[in-house]
Amino acid sequence: MSEHDWTEVVGAIGIFALLLSVITVTIVQVAKTRRARVVGAREEEYRRLAESAVQAQEANGRVLAALDGRLGVMESRLVSVERVLKEVD
Repeated sequence: MSEHDWTEVVGAIGIFALLLSVITVTIVQVAKTRRARVVGAREEEYRRLAESAVQAQEANGRVLAALDGRLGVMESRLVSVERVLKEVD
């Protein structure tokens, strides 16, 4: 083989290596971009879930406060009924 033949072989290998590295970097960057989008979407879903959980907790707090008020009224009525029953005996 002559000197030009080796130069052509080395050049072809170099171009192949360059193309291979460009393709590899492109694939890796596309994968990272997709992963970032998926992570962003997942974080948005977690944020929505957290907001709905907070709203549910606030609603539960309001319901518990209403139940506490009703229980206080029932307790006072029960005390008055017990007082009446003691007076009757």
